Amino acid sequence: LIQDNSNLAKLSRAAEIASLVDNDTRTHVVVSASELIELIPVLRELAQNKRSVVVHVPISSADDITDVLAVRDSGCAVLRSATAQQAVDFSLVASLSAQKLGVPFIHCFANTSGAVDVQAYEPVADNADIAAFLKSEKDESEEGDVEDVSAADAAYAVVAQAMTLFDTSYSPVTYVGAADAALVYATFGSELSAETLGAAGAVQISLYRPLSVQAVVALLPQSATRLVALEQVVRQPTAWGPLLFDLATVLHSREWEAQEDRARPIILDAVSAASPTEFSAAQLAQVTKHAEELNSPAHFDPAAIAGITTSNTLAEDVAGLSVDEQKKRVESIPYGQLLRDLFKQRLHVANAAESRSIWGDAGQVGSTPEFGFGQLAAAERERTRLVQAVTDVLRDVSVPLSKALHTALNQWLGSKDDAAVASHALADEINALLDAETTSSLDAVRRLRGHFARQSSWLVGADEWAYDLGSSGVHHVISSGLNVNMLVLDTAQYPFAATDKNGTRKKDVGLYAMNYGTAYVASVAVYASYTQVLQALAEADAFPGPSVVVAYLPHAGGVFGGNYSPIEVLQQSKLAVDSGAWPLYRWDPTKADSARFQLDSERLRRSLEDFLQRENVLAAIGHSEPKLSGIRASVEGKIGERLARKARGDVDTLLGGLGGPPLLVLFASDNGNAEETARRVARQGRRRGLDVRCMSMDEFDVEELPFEKTVVVSVSTAGQGEIPSNGREFWKALQAASINLNATQFAVFGLGDSHYWPRAEDAIFYNKPARDIDRKLSELGGARLVDVGLGDDQDADGWETGFADFEQRLWAALNIDVVAGAGVEEEAPGRTDEENKVISNFLRGSISQAIADTSCGYVDEWDGKLLKFHGTYMQDDRDLRAERMSRGEEKAFSFMIRVRLPGGVATPAQWLAMDKLADEYGNQTMKITTRQTFQLHGVLKRDLRETMRGINRGLMDTIAACGDVNRNVVASANPLQAHLQPEVVQLATDISRHLLPSTSAYHEIWLDDKMVAGSAEQTSPVADYEPLYGPAYLPRKYKIAIAIPPENDVDVVAYDLGFIAILDAEQQNILGYNVMIGGGMGMTHNNRKTYPRLATCLGYVPKDKAIAVSEKVMLVQRDHGDRTNRKHARLKYTVDDYGMDWWRQQVEARLGFAFEAERPYKFTHNGDRYGWVKSTPGLNNFTMFVQNGRVANFPDGKPVKAALAELARVHTGNFRLTCNAHLIVADVKDEDVPKISALLARHGLDNLDYSALRLHSMACAALPTCGLAMAESERYLPSLIDLLDKIIDEAGLRQN
Repeated sequence: LIQDNSNLAKLSRAAEIASLVDNDTRTHVVVSASELIELIPVLRELAQNKRSVVVHVPISSADDITDVLAVRDSGCAVLRSATAQQAVDFSLVASLSAQKLGVPFIHCFANTSGAVDVQAYEPVADNADIAAFLKSEKDESEEGDVEDVSAADAAYAVVAQAMTLFDTSYSPVTYVGAADAALVYATFGSELSAETLGAAGAVQISLYRPLSVQAVVALLPQSATRLVALEQVVRQPTAWGPLLFDLATVLHSREWEAQEDRARPIILDAVSAASPTEFSAAQLAQVTKHAEELNSPAHFDPAAIAGITTSNTLAEDVAGLSVDEQKKRVESIPYGQLLRDLFKQRLHVANAAESRSIWGDAGQVGSTPEFGFGQLAAAERERTRLVQAVTDVLRDVSVPLSKALHTALNQWLGSKDDAAVASHALADEINALLDAETTSSLDAVRRLRGHFARQSSWLVGADEWAYDLGSSGVHHVISSGLNVNMLVLDTAQYPFAATDKNGTRKKDVGLYAMNYGTAYVASVAVYASYTQVLQALAEADAFPGPSVVVAYLPHAGGVFGGNYSPIEVLQQSKLAVDSGAWPLYRWDPTKADSARFQLDSERLRRSLEDFLQRENVLAAIGHSEPKLSGIRASVEGKIGERLARKARGDVDTLLGGLGGPPLLVLFASDNGNAEETARRVARQGRRRGLDVRCMSMDEFDVEELPFEKTVVVSVSTAGQGEIPSNGREFWKALQAASINLNATQFAVFGLGDSHYWPRAEDAIFYNKPARDIDRKLSELGGARLVDVGLGDDQDADGWETGFADFEQRLWAALNIDVVAGAGVEEEAPGRTDEENKVISNFLRGSISQAIADTSCGYVDEWDGKLLKFHGTYMQDDRDLRAERMSRGEEKAFSFMIRVRLPGGVATPAQWLAMDKLADEYGNQTMKITTRQTFQLHGVLKRDLRETMRGINRGLMDTIAACGDVNRNVVASANPLQAHLQPEVVQLATDISRHLLPSTSAYHEIWLDDKMVAGSAEQTSPVADYEPLYGPAYLPRKYKIAIAIPPENDVDVVAYDLGFIAILDAEQQNILGYNVMIGGGMGMTHNNRKTYPRLATCLGYVPKDKAIAVSEKVMLVQRDHGDRTNRKHARLKYTVDDYGMDWWRQQVEARLGFAFEAERPYKFTHNGDRYGWVKSTPGLNNFTMFVQNGRVANFPDGKPVKAALAELARVHTGNFRLTCNAHLIVADVKDEDVPKISALLARHGLDNLDYSALRLHSMACAALPTCGLAMAESERYLPSLIDLLDKIIDEAGLRQN
């Protein structure tokens, strides 16, 4: 079978394996166990693609078995043979089962030392039986109730059937030994005989993955009181072996629990480098006796008990690693790429920087600081000798030196510790000059010549070093005074545990080093502040003594495994840094006292400043007579609030006759519909005299539910039957709560879409959150007022249909009649959006007072709406929302700022200005938007004015970048039409300037130092006037685009107003424009009254009329757009409400002339033109791909932001931002092309070898800042495309 039907290959590289495997062949591959780790990505891909591949692995030691078990969760089946005959038979069992199951197999077999007569081990299966096995569609076990058969049991049945083709005694899991054994061993495929076992028994597992729990449970004798995992593994990061965890799963499985009155045996772990078959009967009896004396779960070394000597010392621990190997391995850790990029040739990592030493066993020689420190100390001594040798040579005037060598040695001696001077280039120069000299007086210098270059020496390890600073060697490194750098990776997950698994308390390496007073110390987190990491590493390298950089990189079960998620690491890092649990700081003992310690955690620093300010205020108050007031408002935190609520409850009981019955209304909503239904119930309740409170679920403490008499819950459905984001913490707490709701009555309403999941088996997700909450409240003793209400988006009126029925039943159950029409009335707030604009005194509101208030990081709802007109949105970090709420803190508020940049053209100076502002006040990133402009994220409220001023100093502004006004005007950036670009960019600029709001509020608030007046309701000397907009501005935003056929790189028909340029016959000049109105892609999910629409043509106008047209179209929308319903207020709905004929008449009446007929044009392309393009004579444009428009220094070692800043410093042309969120380096002179090309290549920005899918991909910012996002978008898209690209490439569609 192997020779005739498969490819048999001896391979060593993953790439060769991946290229060999395809859909049409049953491939067999032979690899060594040590190569399996690097094959993990290939193995996972094979499993995901259901390839019938068998990977054969010869094993001869515990090291080999450890490597096999390391890939046990790759998705492949794992089968082990114990004898030579099994090796032949099981290779075919694996092949047949792989074909039958569509699962790749790893088959490991004993690697015999001598020659084997293959003919002596022929498979005995009959070909006809094999053919029948492959032909059968399903195993008999699959023909019954498939819900009762797990995937592991189904695979077990297939493999068992395949085994019987060769020997009826074969089984995936077997039992041998005494039938009434009290102690049972479990082994991975080893052949233990009954004679060796004695009174014990053994469950021998040949099919280790997938592991059939049912089979193990069935074979384990009823008499078993102890279950021992007899494991042959080494290099374990924990004391427990992998088989033990599987046995623990078995003993806590549903299959085990189904056995009534069966006691769970004590589980023990016997781990050594010895194979179970190495134990004689007498030796195993010793192990059995020892295990029988253990009365609680424990682990031990059976080889040591039996007197078996094992040796598994790693060669690398003895011999160390070469410099090249060190560099290669250190790059595999996330901070390693930064080290390499910073120090390049100078980088020298002294210890074995790889996963086995960094993520675990501190006992390995190669993983301790002392091991590498010895190398570095020796190198320091050698360099000291070199300094003395050079000094002696220069002092000895009798030594004949060339002038060039004398100068070079003097230069080196004077700056030997300066990496910029004592570089590899200078070292090469000196060595070349030394080779030219013949005098023997230079021999001592020649022997030490390898130390001329100033190395950047690093020890890299993990937080394992922090548990014993003395024995680990950390103490010796810090106290040495030598120029040695330590990078200690802290991998603990947030929240941090005080001790390790053995109860050992972890020490703070950074604090310990600072107490010494002679070491540079920094605490960094690359997923929190990339810039701070770079700064800390550079400062550590430059520091003339020991340096310690403690770097945070949380991981669970292995950063480099398939379960590693950059998003999870990012979220964990943000939580730890934001909470202050992981502070970012730098400490340099050589600086003045005031500058010695630098706290880089922005939010922690702000909290400290606020604390100190409060301390000063409280100290001042303490000297005066105290005034106790506002006690209720001062009670903070969950415990305090609970006590306060109990006190208020007592008062309510006492004064019950003075107010109505209480009603608590809770909601969890992603898109606002569930919140709207909750507020309707709240309004109805208030109209009936009830004492109503309405809030999101996460704002309410579950422990207070027993104090509530009546609770109404409204919850929408997110994802696959999940609770929306602002209700997840409540739901977790409710699931874990042990409270009694006997005094509480409740009703639950849910919103969902019965057709959202088309498969019948997915119907359980329809309104699942509502049904789950309803069930849980009932289980806790609550009295159900009415059956759960279900709002269905598929009904004629959407969820309104179900809600109307629910509302009627609810009030009937409460014995209160419905007030017709009351539920749909607007809340009785202070104002509507339109009123807010009118009373804002031309966009002033109370913005100045709000941004001057340093007691909080947010502004109120109404100032937040006005801030949009000024170009900024308030947001909060949703990664931190739940954690901060649990601590009783306000959300992590920040602001997004969008620049007004008509036509998307920016100078290099403007690019550098934005780059600097992003670092100083933002989150160290910039965003190129689909609106052809810049966005900054993460700006704190207190930094808003300085950021706005910085933008203004860069000759830009942000007014009208957002809000109900004309927004940034976009224009074609296509480099193939560069001769027309200046004209359309100028038109975009002129339109933007013409339609700019006239209010002086922007200048007064952001650019002047004086305070401006607030609301127009207040007495104010400020008077303003808006000739175009009026005091209410527009009903909604108004967007304009300009396109030049045949390129539609702006998507012109997706805008409120679009100008399509009509060119002359030579395609060299613009004659005029077709005017398009009513485009827009926005819609509200499942609201059928909202929809996307493509723009419709009004007609053609000469180009000198474009500005007038833009104004008149806007004025028609101003006067006739819907101001009562913002979801129906865009210009596209006004077009559909009135029709195109009416619109044409209205615009023409205001223009004073008629539109000409639409002129012909054709669009042939709508993307960006990547790479170099010759534009006008002597000038060139380069369009680069910017993933999702995000300009950042990424933690994976891609410093895009820094590279583009370097480019801006040398570029003499302009930058053009495209509507696809990419960047054009424009107007590069012919003579500058080589220089710019080299710079782009050096930073990898010239790499355009992406799939067409990636080049045309786009993601919104989404989490963590967008309040409307229901899932990951920008942060996940690159990873998603990585996965899709593999399929695209295999299908030959890379360029499609």
